Amino acid sequence: MTTLLTDPVGLASGLIRCPSVTPDDAGAIGLLAGWLERLGFTCHVICSATGGPAIQNLYARRGTAGPNFCFAGHTDVVPPGAGWTIDPFAGQVMNGRLYGRGAVDMKGAIAAFVAAIARRGDNADSVSLLITGDEEGPAVDGTVKVLDWLTAKGETLDACVVGEPTNPARLGDMLKIGRRGSMNTRITVTGTQGHVAYPHLADNPIPRLLEMLRRLTAEPLDHGSPLFQPSTLALTTIDVGNPATNVIPAQARAAFNIRFNDLHSSASLEEWIRRTVAEIGGDYDCSIEVSGESFLTQPGPLSAAVSDAVQRITGLRPEFSTSGGTSDARFIKNHCPVLEFGLINQTMHKVDEHVALSDLEQLTEIYQAVLDRFFEAE
Repeated sequence: MTTLLTDPVGLASGLIRCPSVTPDDAGAIGLLAGWLERLGFTCHVICSATGGPAIQNLYARRGTAGPNFCFAGHTDVVPPGAGWTIDPFAGQVMNGRLYGRGAVDMKGAIAAFVAAIARRGDNADSVSLLITGDEEGPAVDGTVKVLDWLTAKGETLDACVVGEPTNPARLGDMLKIGRRGSMNTRITVTGTQGHVAYPHLADNPIPRLLEMLRRLTAEPLDHGSPLFQPSTLALTTIDVGNPATNVIPAQARAAFNIRFNDLHSSASLEEWIRRTVAEIGGDYDCSIEVSGESFLTQPGPLSAAVSDAVQRITGLRPEFSTSGGTSDARFIKNHCPVLEFGLINQTMHKVDEHVALSDLEQLTEIYQAVLDRFFEAE
């Protein structure tokens, strides 16, 4: 096998040089597909567009027998922002570190998985990659659409590792066995505009909105569960858009996000929210969007394969965690057991994002050990 395909640093550098800021692919999917085809994979580029630019996604598989071990990730990245000391899309190595947007989140992990496969050589194991270009965006034309395509084709996933950066400080600290759910609520209360000197002639929407929010935030949602942090409700805006000091506004708006554990569902929380605001009454609108339910992957062959591989390579037994935000694992969990393990997350989305070359090498060794351990167990 050529040196490039076994070298995670070279592979990651190549992907970083594709400035694939969501929704632009910038050649990243094609570059990855070319590498995988050289490794014997059959590649399918799946494009989807829901009222916006077309998103490129990739499903690649080598081997036809079961079980099918899938690695999932994304080639899209967030905008670099201002203040970089080097070109964010140069894939430059300095002082033992690879710099660039996506080095950690998560082109480095994709490169490590490809290198791990290349180092294992030719075998009959069924391995696949599900790579999207829409994880950092709305996530409506990415992993969900690929999973729908797989279902229509009768393609089955038996286990999946998502390569999101999971480690707080050291490689091997943490793997994610689940995630809290997430939902966003927007409340608009409508009254009647009037002069502040004659409040009886107006209908001020602000007190009603504040009372709704007071009741929603008066008590903690819960105190956590054995494997989950407490659920949280975080206000993100309260706005009346009123620059005048002598006018009672006609509308008042607020928004909040709830991150919820396995003690709740989005349906139970929505029922609570709507019941609470209805108790205040008046003219209002309440809209709720759910981006994912909470989920937990129970201990089994997949968690054993990953945790054993991490300990073997790093000497650390990773903590099983459900902390953090959402990821595309929330979609994959409906198809097979799924865990998340990737690089250290300290510089993701930051200026001068970077990864230690030694961490890329160790992650490659971990992914190779995961595959060996998983298929040996099977």
